[in-house]
Amino acid sequence: MAEVINLRVARKARARADAAQAAAQNRALHGQTGAARRATAADKDRAVRDLAGKRLPDSEVPD
Repeated sequence: MAEVINLRVARKARARADAAQAAAQNRALHGQTGAARRATAADKDRAVRDLAGKRLPDSEVPD
């Protein structure tokens, strides 16, 4: 026989777990200093530029 659970308690536990996950994401996103945020953005921009520089022009793409 299955264990009897209180659905209200289970629903509240799930909501708490979801809130904790959202809080962790917000801490990671908003918990950085301005310099760290700028460094991360610069790294991302550099990666995009490097990838764009390695892309072949349309005329050189083999069929």
